[in-house]
Amino acid sequence: MGIHYQEENKVFHIKAKDTSYVMQIVRDGYLLHLYWGKKVNQYRHSNHIQQLDRGFSGNPYEQRHDRTFSLDTLPQEYPQYGNTDFRKPAYQVQLENGSTVTDLRYDSHTIYKGKRNLEGLPSTYVENDHEAETLEITMKDSLTGLSVVLSYTAYENFNVITRSARLINQGSESLKILSAHSLSVDFRDADFDFLHLHGAHVKERFIEKQPLRHGIQSIESTRGASSHQHNPFIALLRKGTTEDTGEVYAFNFVYSGNFLAQAEVDQFKTTRVTMGINPFDFSWKLEQGEAFQTPEAVMVYSSSGLGDMSRTYHELYRTRLVRGTYRDKERPILVNNWEATYFDFNAEKIKDIARAGKEVGIELFVLDDGWFGKRNDDTSSLGDWFVDKQKLPNGLDQLAKQINEMEMQFGLWFEPEMISVESDLYREHPDWCLHVPGRDRSESRRQLVLDFSREDVCKEMTKRVSDILSSVPISYVKWDMNRHMTEIGSAILPADRQRETAHRYMLGLYKVMEDITSSFPDILFESCSGGGGRFDPGMLYYMPQTWTSDNTDAVSRLKIQYGTSLVYPIISMGSHVSAVPNHQVNRITSMEMRGDVAMSGNLGYELDLTKLEDEEKEAVKTQAEKYKEIRKLIQFGDFYRLQSPFEGNETSWLFTNKEKTEAYVFYFSVLAEPAAPLKYVKVTGIDPDKTYQVAGTDQVYGGDELSYVGLSIPAEIRGDFQSYVWYLKEV
Repeated sequence: MGIHYQEENKVFHIKAKDTSYVMQIVRDGYLLHLYWGKKVNQYRHSNHIQQLDRGFSGNPYEQRHDRTFSLDTLPQEYPQYGNTDFRKPAYQVQLENGSTVTDLRYDSHTIYKGKRNLEGLPSTYVENDHEAETLEITMKDSLTGLSVVLSYTAYENFNVITRSARLINQGSESLKILSAHSLSVDFRDADFDFLHLHGAHVKERFIEKQPLRHGIQSIESTRGASSHQHNPFIALLRKGTTEDTGEVYAFNFVYSGNFLAQAEVDQFKTTRVTMGINPFDFSWKLEQGEAFQTPEAVMVYSSSGLGDMSRTYHELYRTRLVRGTYRDKERPILVNNWEATYFDFNAEKIKDIARAGKEVGIELFVLDDGWFGKRNDDTSSLGDWFVDKQKLPNGLDQLAKQINEMEMQFGLWFEPEMISVESDLYREHPDWCLHVPGRDRSESRRQLVLDFSREDVCKEMTKRVSDILSSVPISYVKWDMNRHMTEIGSAILPADRQRETAHRYMLGLYKVMEDITSSFPDILFESCSGGGGRFDPGMLYYMPQTWTSDNTDAVSRLKIQYGTSLVYPIISMGSHVSAVPNHQVNRITSMEMRGDVAMSGNLGYELDLTKLEDEEKEAVKTQAEKYKEIRKLIQFGDFYRLQSPFEGNETSWLFTNKEKTEAYVFYFSVLAEPAAPLKYVKVTGIDPDKTYQVAGTDQVYGGDELSYVGLSIPAEIRGDFQSYVWYLKEV
């Protein structure tokens, strides 16, 4: 591991665990990209850039007599538009004279041990400086005084390089940033598949893959949140890449707002990947002496397929993105009353559910929406974070203490970023929501979005939430955000800064989350946005787990959790057993399958435990006992995907510890198949040199046999919606 600069040929060679990333300064200070992939000990230009006269590809002014030198044909590190490169730039600024042409050249660089935090933004981190090394390259535009600091951090124990950029105005007049991506990578070919995670509310993070084509393939959000529709993640896969083989170049954006990720294939079949804040409806005024920091992007290289990529992201995020008390702490089994009662509850009903939860081994009760203001439906009271004494006459504190006396923890739901028109807060401060003067204020779920770009709004909401958390024995908070942004404008920003509102909102939100989570370090925070609408690394930095989806149907969750696992660690996924028929899709599945799917994440329950039959209660009790036995393996072990729900009727996955001395294999079959063939699953992820016994049987197999030959699926698994679990233990 290390970052090396070769002065004689002006080459930067970044080495992470098993990957190299190489750049070079050429001719009048242009910074070119040479290589990213499997680690090489010493780079000697075996793939040197061959400069050709490409006809209509223009030549920068200093090179105007050399028709072989054109930025239109060269792989660059942080490209600009306006001086012979016609592809999408990494950034663009507008001068006071209206022009948008800039010309960045190398100025200086520094290399240091460790990694700095990004001011006001979430990012990965190190616990000691020997874990990583950072390169900062300063590029300057001599005419405008614009300076851009490109930051690269290479981790010693991960195939990870993180990227960000800092734009600084060192000129004599103001600049307007029109776009500022966090990374740009130019590949010299286009022989890739483009993979991303698309979706919708209750259908998040479905895997989609298609070949790269000429032109631009992109995913984005303009909703003010990273969104259900597109996760801020893309990957380029070499043809034929599988879970276990092939090269993967992956990109994930540590940000929770509007983003753009795209791959552009040009006329010469080269590929440019850019990722950053979405330039749509964005600009940022940069006064003299001011700086703008882009969010971080995490690049992962894998030479061993998607599984290796995923385990890299999982371990990095679990240990060097997530922070706080619960980073290394097992997560409790919870029951949430939402699907049990919705808004219709009182203190006695809540205590009955909690008491029933205690009887079956559940550890945490969560009181969801409806406990505050006059909240009997979703038409009012958001912003009025004061206890509804009609439902809870003795207050939250008394209720929480009574639940604690049952030896149950108490958790609470909030939606701090929202405001109802029918609320005392809105009547007092109608200008505190995002809005445009003279325009109607569009509602969604009968609510508006508070303007977190305003410091006064952020301070007040921090106070209201903190007042509850400091006065009630709360162990868990579910932080929800149930609508996207419309009429994005702020009452306090001047006209030339209105397009800064959405990003300023994110900076304000991150400040509020930082203040609250650091003030209450022993509370487990779970983020939520209509379920999985803001499942991104930015949220995980403040809140170590996310409600994966509002869809709790076990069959739907196979695809949702499988897709989510492509990037995000299992310990970050809230996964619950709910009642049947399921409230989202009306499907009836067995308690066994619902439990097995939910135990493949952070186990919880989302139903009325008081209405269960004795047999169902016993099943829940058994699930809770089993999960407590395997919880450490599930939450902190390595995860291997064995069969994909996107490719057939079956799904299987495996959890194993680092030593590979034990493993749990989960198998799911969706629909019964007549005259079905005999089936088996190849158990990759275990040690082929070890010997394992299948728990509860006298069956003993070599790890190589289980991996290469496979494990037979019992023929008695018949019918729709079936699941089966094997526990393998080294002997």
